[in-house]
Amino acid sequence: MCGFAGYIHNYGTFDKEEVIHKMADRIKHRGPDDAHYYIDDGIALGFRRLSIIDLEGGRQPILNEDGSLVLLFNGEIYNYQELREELIKAGHVFTTKTDSETILHGYEEYGKKILDRLRGMFAFIIWNKNTKELFGARDIFGIKPFYYYKKGKEFMFGSEIKSFLSHPNFEKELDEDMIPLYLSYEYSPDERTIFKNVFKLPGAHCFTYKNGELKVERYYKIEYKIEDDKSLEYWEDAITKEFTESVSMHQIADVEVGCFLSSGVDSSYVVKEISKGTKKVKTFSVGYEEEKYSELPYAQDFSNVIGVPNIANKVSADEFFDAVPEIQYYMDEPLPNPSEIPLYFLAKNARRYVKVVLSGEGADELFGGYPMYLAGGHFDHYSHKVPRPVRKVLGTVAKHCPNFKGKNFLVRGAMEPYQRFMRANYVFQSAERQKFLKRPIASKVPEEYSKRYFDEVSNLDEPTQLQYVDMHTWMIYDILLKADRMSMANSLELRVPFLDKKMLELSTRIPSRYRAANETTKIALRGAAIKQLPERTANKKKLGFPVPLNDWLREDKYYNKVKAAFQSDIAEKFFVTSELMKLLDDHKSGKALNMQKIWSFYTFILWYEQFFVLN
Repeated sequence: MCGFAGYIHNYGTFDKEEVIHKMADRIKHRGPDDAHYYIDDGIALGFRRLSIIDLEGGRQPILNEDGSLVLLFNGEIYNYQELREELIKAGHVFTTKTDSETILHGYEEYGKKILDRLRGMFAFIIWNKNTKELFGARDIFGIKPFYYYKKGKEFMFGSEIKSFLSHPNFEKELDEDMIPLYLSYEYSPDERTIFKNVFKLPGAHCFTYKNGELKVERYYKIEYKIEDDKSLEYWEDAITKEFTESVSMHQIADVEVGCFLSSGVDSSYVVKEISKGTKKVKTFSVGYEEEKYSELPYAQDFSNVIGVPNIANKVSADEFFDAVPEIQYYMDEPLPNPSEIPLYFLAKNARRYVKVVLSGEGADELFGGYPMYLAGGHFDHYSHKVPRPVRKVLGTVAKHCPNFKGKNFLVRGAMEPYQRFMRANYVFQSAERQKFLKRPIASKVPEEYSKRYFDEVSNLDEPTQLQYVDMHTWMIYDILLKADRMSMANSLELRVPFLDKKMLELSTRIPSRYRAANETTKIALRGAAIKQLPERTANKKKLGFPVPLNDWLREDKYYNKVKAAFQSDIAEKFFVTSELMKLLDDHKSGKALNMQKIWSFYTFILWYEQFFVLN
């Protein structure tokens, strides 16, 4: 695990070595164990290493036998040992025992087809010194980050945007047109970022850059091939088999591996699987003094039942608020998901004991874990039962009627699946967000940005469409982003065994009735888990990372902290501060529950201060 940065140097009189050192130092937290660099007449590369495999010999950048190809790699390849044997038989000479080097020689042997053979999480680049061509790729889920800056002759790339700040030709510009989208989604649901000319390489995509021309293409597509003729028990057994293998592969390391443990089925299943071995895996949990928000009692009870040590820490309100500016700096872009803060402290505590942890991210998106998938099933059934023209009429009539039970269902039932996608208006709907903006910003309605993903799977049932869209938006730009940043901020490698290629391909064969149906989520996964876990754990409802932020924002101390931000010069620059204060005051008085809306503005203000005032 590591971080890297680099740039094509076309012009400029600056010291190239000094610049690449500064760029890499910006992301030292991703790799405090080692640093190394490569510079030739076309490129400058910097690498920061967190040593996990081949602790002594795994320094990057890595060159091939004749020095014509240079690799920078972030991640883990879990099937690297078999790939290594295959490549040695083909005549390749390895200089390290790392998983990284299999990509380099694999690229020599297979070209970009090596991507089809990789099983793991990764972002990497390979520079061809002879042809001056840069090739790069990101894993199929987008677990590991990859950003690039392209403007005119400038091309920079790296694990985090902040590394670009140290390049003299990087023009740091806020893209204000992205603010409305941020206010609705919490993030940008496509390749753009909130910085002008800075983009994300999507998951399952690769690129080539040569002579100033960038070509980005998809190399893997998630495809559902539902097998309707198999029983629930068949799928439970299949999950058990594949998950056992995935967890085993995700434990490959030359350092101790621990595990995050919440109160839910996902992390509990991971811990149980690891605990089958001879080692007593250390588990890590986080909570609050406020008992009703804390998952610690559940996690500690479970760890006692299966006999593994649990190391827990609690986050106070002061610690929570004090950490927000630093966390937003680590995030690169503003992300107002309060759960990132306990995750930060969880990772910080775990890093005192281990360098690698396994976690349960991805299970919900693959196996149907969110309540909105159940709602999608209801709408799917309604759409098949009631003709579209009738639904349109019922929706129009209901919209103009006083409130009654079922009104919302009829109104939304008249819409297309992409129009009722809840995550598109997760915080603000397009009609309400404009009143908070200092100046009018033209923007499409939020749901239009998700439509392309719905269109790609329009032949599938609605719950499956929702899972597909989540994997291409919510999971990569929220769930996985904060998992990577909060762990790497603490120099901790986080691995996600549910997000494995074979686990994905298994999940895309399971009928939706065995994923989310009849008011039960993750049906097949729970069925597999319940054979190994206490029933109360396997069937426990999803909590996520509950946060007592609603209550804290009503306390004078934290109300005043947010108030100061809402009345700051930064707030005045972008927002109508009187409207911000109304949100805050209504929440404090109990007139409304505005926590998420307040936190979206507060997060943006603190993020802007980090990147445009202090850095």
